[in-house]
Amino acid sequence: MTPSDRDATGLLTRPDPFVQLITPTGERVRDDVHDPWVRDIDLDVLARLYRDMVVVRRLDTEATALQRQGELGLWPPLAGQEAAQIGSARALRGDDFVFSSYREHAVAWVRDVQPAELLSVWRGTAASGWNPYEHNMAVPQIIIGAQALHATGYAMGARWEGTDTAAIAYFGDGATSEGDVNEALVFAASFDAPVVFFCQNNQWAISEPVGLQSKQPLARRADGFGMPGIRVDGNDVLAVLAATRIALDRARRGEGPTFIEAVTYRIGPHTTADDPTRYRTEPELAEWRERDPIARVLTFLEASGVDAEGLQRDAQAEADRVAADLRAAITTLADPEPMSVFDHVYAEPNSHLDRQRDHYARYLAMFDDASHEASGSEGGAR
Repeated sequence: MTPSDRDATGLLTRPDPFVQLITPTGERVRDDVHDPWVRDIDLDVLARLYRDMVVVRRLDTEATALQRQGELGLWPPLAGQEAAQIGSARALRGDDFVFSSYREHAVAWVRDVQPAELLSVWRGTAASGWNPYEHNMAVPQIIIGAQALHATGYAMGARWEGTDTAAIAYFGDGATSEGDVNEALVFAASFDAPVVFFCQNNQWAISEPVGLQSKQPLARRADGFGMPGIRVDGNDVLAVLAATRIALDRARRGEGPTFIEAVTYRIGPHTTADDPTRYRTEPELAEWRERDPIARVLTFLEASGVDAEGLQRDAQAEADRVAADLRAAITTLADPEPMSVFDHVYAEPNSHLDRQRDHYARYLAMFDDASHEASGSEGGAR
């Protein structure tokens, strides 16, 4: 890679080679190393992956609209990253455990998280969205990179228990600059933890391009920790599926962790509180739209003889149903009682929490007293 491969901001303009099985124009690339890992993916299965991506994009659009309409406090869009999330999540077994950041709504979809569970945190009606043990997926981690440590610890425990269960940690390119992620990589490599570190390099850590964080492709960092690094086209659902299966197989055979860099792009804002027009250009966005993960699969399927029009129609109908369920779920999310914020903070009661609870209760009582006083004054005036 040469300096000319980056623009003035440091953004990578010509990517390092990566694993790609379906090109942006829908052509199948033959690959002797990775093809065997997706030999079972026939046109019907690939169509299902297409429908998954269509559904989660529609889900994401609906949630963004709900935030704009004041129904959610915040929403982190995933648009553009559907293939990275669907391809990797569909490679997992049911007993594998997922540790995600706040953007992996498509992974949650694959793990059967319900719409109401997906929205509750962003509406502010719950401190967490779902029971992790019902879906083998931890609730989203807001602290950047912390989930990498959680995944490593879980994986080490699974190894010591003698199971072949694996863990996977999802994080963005920005998280690779956090100490938590690097500490997790050290521990995972040292103890051969069966964990996959899945980095979605969407090119921007909020408003900073990935080139300002790393002068080399992120997958090369794996060498320094003593684990394989796989760089894959994150907009190619088939290639992501193959790469994740390879990493999971290594983990199950006791060969330790793998770092996957899925090269993708965040089409929307970092969150609905962000304005991406302040730091990126329309030509850049247009270039990445040409690499759309959904369009390339549909093109390939159509060229392979699949009824593309019928597939689009069915996928859109399913997506509309999911979106309607998501919107209807808003009405089921009741505001919690104020004092419930102290529930489930600690496993056992303690004086520190009791003191906070008492202070908060007295704080809330001030508003009740003020309300009564105001009512009394109005009554006296009459």
